[in-house]
Amino acid sequence: MRILAVGCHPDDLEIGCYGTLAKYRKQGHDVAVCHVANGNLGHAEILPDELRDIRFGEAEAAAKVIGATHYSIDANDLYISAENDELVRRLAKVIRDVQPDVLITHAAQDYMNDHMQTYLSVFRASFAASCRHFDLSDPENAAPVCPLYHMDTLSGVGFQPSEYVDITEELETKLEALACHRSQIQWMLEHDGVDFLDFIRTCSKMRGYQCGVKYAEGFRASENYLRLVPRRLLP
Repeated sequence: MRILAVGCHPDDLEIGCYGTLAKYRKQGHDVAVCHVANGNLGHAEILPDELRDIRFGEAEAAAKVIGATHYSIDANDLYISAENDELVRRLAKVIRDVQPDVLITHAAQDYMNDHMQTYLSVFRASFAASCRHFDLSDPENAAPVCPLYHMDTLSGVGFQPSEYVDITEELETKLEALACHRSQIQWMLEHDGVDFLDFIRTCSKMRGYQCGVKYAEGFRASENYLRLVPRRLLP
């Protein structure tokens, strides 16, 4: 299968689903990752242009940890909107390029608008990508509408999984990929006193307790028309 995971910021996918993506890769599936926002406002001291470049490099390094293909839409933080036609067109191009059998993205309800708008953008773009005459620069490469899964929210607030993936064997790979995001990990530890790697390990353990394994990631399947199939697609 071909899997495409779309997160808002660099590090969102590493937090929410990189254990699952690593497991897909171990099973021989093709995995692509894409961040929509460039993360340029994610630091109180590093200026946006410099931070944009830093965070792209961090996301690139994280993708290499699991052997995923890496894409970036490169929109500025706090300006993500599913009403942005150019953003949706660029995202649809990524979807047509990957031709995914499975999409993973944010939950419909989350703690910040950029995350929710990323889900809505993916939903809109994935349907648009299936329409042959959408964006006539690439009419021969329409991508079928495919199942979509919502990944967990940060710390699981307001999110009840309907499916779980055992990532016990993949947890250290997930944390290795997340550790690539040094600009975020170091800043949170030094200035907020938060050990983010321990935070994510703990959240993975909590989801593991819920489903009877040591570490897990939680998901919900999109229940919209054309998105449901009568078989399990998560690894």
